[in-house]
Amino acid sequence: MPQPLSQPPIGRVEFIALIAMISATVAFSIDAMLPALPQIKAELTADAPERATLVITSFVFGMGVGTLFAGPLSDAVGRRPVIFSGFALYCVGSLLAIQAQTLELLLAARVIQGIGVAGPRIGALAMVRDLYAGREMAQLMSFVLLVFSLVPAIAPALGAVIIWSIGWRGIFGAFVVFSLVMGGWYAWRMTETLPPTARRPIRMSLLWAALIEMLSIPMVRLSMLTQALCFGMLFAVLSTTHQMFDLTFDMARSFPAWFALIAVLAATASLVNARLVLRLGMRKLISTILLVQIVISGGALTAFGTLDTGLALFGVFLFWITSLFFMAGMTLGNLNALAMEPVGHIAGLAASLMSSVATIGAVFVAVPIGLAFTGSPTPVAVGTLVCAILAFALTLRMRSLERVVSAA
Repeated sequence: MPQPLSQPPIGRVEFIALIAMISATVAFSIDAMLPALPQIKAELTADAPERATLVITSFVFGMGVGTLFAGPLSDAVGRRPVIFSGFALYCVGSLLAIQAQTLELLLAARVIQGIGVAGPRIGALAMVRDLYAGREMAQLMSFVLLVFSLVPAIAPALGAVIIWSIGWRGIFGAFVVFSLVMGGWYAWRMTETLPPTARRPIRMSLLWAALIEMLSIPMVRLSMLTQALCFGMLFAVLSTTHQMFDLTFDMARSFPAWFALIAVLAATASLVNARLVLRLGMRKLISTILLVQIVISGGALTAFGTLDTGLALFGVFLFWITSLFFMAGMTLGNLNALAMEPVGHIAGLAASLMSSVATIGAVFVAVPIGLAFTGSPTPVAVGTLVCAILAFALTLRMRSLERVVSAA
């Protein structure tokens, strides 16, 4: 099994920034679209306005499908070709979205975008595993998520400016520019991290053997399912948050500012996680934050059912939304590191399968929660509470596995 390198070929700070910004293509592609949903709804799906949220989840679905191919390819040919080809396909999807005249065509373009972005997303994740391992990898991913969090803070405001100046279709032009800049930075500064001797040719027998090996590890299975639930909570909130600001609180115009505040506050989760993960361990930290989320979502659900619309209700809503983003920063990186640790020798395929299961599973969680939104945040709160309870139950099973391993 190839050993992780002691350091990346560029400086650690630049490496963190590069991985974060490549990964942030995903966040930019989602969050910049949020202010455009009312315009898309009015122009393309006025008869069924709730379908506008599918612009978010269709991209996520495409990303989940794309990860099935990105990992094996990156293990076979290296990280660089997969990252470059993924950015190219992402640009194709963006250009098709600019021309889309129906919601169906727009959703198809978003799926293509999602398939394309899987290449840079998985390639960046595999590069981290090529160079780091264990709790050090989890700590580095916390710093990556911290930089990554800056994009959601500014993306809705940037999207709103683009909509105001040239219309909602101009956002897709911004996606093309962003991907070209990130791809150019990567091409200029980063070398290949997977040496030819460590590559695995794409053969069905090898892929099947690697798949069976990974799925035979209980900790990997549990981590993937827990990721799906945590991602599902996040995407359910993302697909409905603009509508809640608009329909529930009549604050659509100030949404970019509030969303930026939420993103900045939630970004502190990465700092907290980086300080605590080396001391407490990944599994314990995950279970603790999920238990806290159960309490918060349960309290928010009670408040939504008893308080009248007003400042108090908005305060509860804002705290609840922020806690969900904070939870993502405290769980997703740790869950991924926990699952990747036993399968470093097949990092590309492992990253693909984990991300695919988590992302596609999250779509099946988020879509019904999003479509259940009728103007009140209550259905979304119910969904997040159920997901948090299920995810916490899975972490209890992880703890049982750790005890069995320790006893052995």
